[in-house]
Amino acid sequence: MLNQKYVYIETYGCPSNKFDSEIIVAYLKKNGYALVGDPNFADLFIVNTCGVKKPTEDRILSRLHYLKNLDKPIIISGCLPKINLEGIMKTIPNFSAVMDPYSIDQITRVIKCVESGRRNLIFFSDVPKIKPQMSRFRMNKIIDIMQISEGCLGSCSFCCTKFARGVLFSYPSKLIIDQINSAVRDGVKEIWLTSQDTGAYGMDNNSSLSELLTDICSIEGFFRIRVGMMNPFHVRDKLDELIDSYKDDKVFKFVHLPLQSANEEVLRRMNRFYNVKDYENIINAFRKEIPKITLATDIICGFPNEDENAFQDSLRFIAEINPDVVNVSKFYSRPRTEAAKMKQLPTQIVKMRSKRMSQLVKEISNKQNHKWLNWTGEILIDEKGKNISWVGRNFAYKPIVVHCEKDLLGQRVNICVEKIFPTYLEGTIIP
Repeated sequence: MLNQKYVYIETYGCPSNKFDSEIIVAYLKKNGYALVGDPNFADLFIVNTCGVKKPTEDRILSRLHYLKNLDKPIIISGCLPKINLEGIMKTIPNFSAVMDPYSIDQITRVIKCVESGRRNLIFFSDVPKIKPQMSRFRMNKIIDIMQISEGCLGSCSFCCTKFARGVLFSYPSKLIIDQINSAVRDGVKEIWLTSQDTGAYGMDNNSSLSELLTDICSIEGFFRIRVGMMNPFHVRDKLDELIDSYKDDKVFKFVHLPLQSANEEVLRRMNRFYNVKDYENIINAFRKEIPKITLATDIICGFPNEDENAFQDSLRFIAEINPDVVNVSKFYSRPRTEAAKMKQLPTQIVKMRSKRMSQLVKEISNKQNHKWLNWTGEILIDEKGKNISWVGRNFAYKPIVVHCEKDLLGQRVNICVEKIFPTYLEGTIIP
């Protein structure tokens, strides 16, 4: 096409950011733009950013520095513009436009402004949009990412995402259910429910995550649901009904409950609003009712004023509860957060604690995965692996690699697990 315009887009961060990118791409395609996978062949760049961790921010800013040298208009969306606009302006003073997560419906207007030659445009909004009703372009044809709410009710002292995503705004359940119903009819096999805190869903509109799950599970057809991260504080008081909703065969037996620390004083300074016993009660309840459930959690190493005894509490507790997946993070202060004002630990101590925790986690993950050796059962292939491999998920959302030259995406196959690795399993297809 003679006047075809090409856009190159990069996405960083969580599934909510990927959800936003799918909306942006749908707007682009509707208005005659095409995507390219190489920035050198694009007329315009869109970088959908994340700002939750400093290493991610540093990587994005480095990428922006590289892209600006290609001398093309750059639009920066996502969380970082509201978290560290100053850093963006310092890295790329001649940026075309920045947009916050509330303004993605303005993407076509933004591009038109940029194409007219305007620069340093700022598109911020104080009003969250009802995103599930917006058109989306699925990057993976069998996975539907469904953001169920924007923002959260937390006030974690280390978190800067709240500056970009705001307070909790739950989307109407009927709209979510209708969209998922449509996705299943389109051939989607896997639904990712995502938000900053799925456990808080409905607390602003007299609903709940368990009710939403029950309604989604009533949709006809084969599909599986992956529930995103839940703050233990919001799970604690709704535990029984949530576990009941998890028992449906359509729900992956996978729960992501960030611990962050197993020291009570550190949790208090983090403003997490639960204690270690609360956390332990939650996972014990899940494991009692759903024994093979996969537990994922997060740990921050080197939070301000965390002494060696407090860190040992986290090491000891992780060794006791044996989570399947642990996302280990070094503490980095983020702009305008309470934790940034606290006394910081020396960088070397933070690095050493992260290394010690990561080693423990690797051992535990390997041990947990060994329980699946020789397991046989059905997996849903949800992504392409390296070379002739495919990655599927079993009922507990365990990633299992299989080798096959045929296109297996979206298929259900029976396998036997034959090899164990710390972060995944490997199996052979059973004829």
